[in-house]
Amino acid sequence: MRIHKEGYGIILKAFILIAAIVLLLCCIFGWGIAAGIAIAWGVLTLLFIIRFFRCPKRVALIDEELVIAPADGKIVIVDRRFENEYLKRECIQVSIFMSIFNVHVNYYPVGGVVKYYKYHPGNYIIANHPKASEKNERTSIAVETSSGTILLFRQIAGYIARRIVCYAKEEKRANQCDQVGFIKFGSRVDIFLPVDSQIMVKTGDCVSACQTVIAKLPK
Repeated sequence: MRIHKEGYGIILKAFILIAAIVLLLCCIFGWGIAAGIAIAWGVLTLLFIIRFFRCPKRVALIDEELVIAPADGKIVIVDRRFENEYLKRECIQVSIFMSIFNVHVNYYPVGGVVKYYKYHPGNYIIANHPKASEKNERTSIAVETSSGTILLFRQIAGYIARRIVCYAKEEKRANQCDQVGFIKFGSRVDIFLPVDSQIMVKTGDCVSACQTVIAKLPK
């Protein structure tokens, strides 16, 4: 299992903290049954943290006419919304909620040139709440495809997630399904599509990053 680079520091700190707690408990309660329970708790907790930062290899679906899922998770919103930050127009919003059990690496849903990037500090309400897209800590990235279509998507922190990592830079070329960043511990990704896009998912669907088709872009 590959570990994402964003997890190295947290895993090391977690190992040191868990080891210290387990050692302290063993010193207080002795090396009997209580020690066995403490050690088992420590191992399971560390394995959970390591698993959260997994970075599986994916066979990416590359097609410039398609919008590919930028994250693993569950579709929680498919609806028409006005995007008032950059696009300034009516769009179809597709939102993917990532639980703490999903892979949290994020990818570019389309290839093209990054035309806009902005980080917004904010709150940490539950990520599947409709207002999370406007209220929570988030990053917004707009990519212009080779056909001239501009698509905007957002990384949104959730109630547990407290840090967003984003590698996007304005005027830089982005390849479809390249890594765009990582959100730590529970979060959401919103995609704002042209209203005449052919949507290929519905609310409740589970999607896989780099593999599930979200929409077909208009000609």
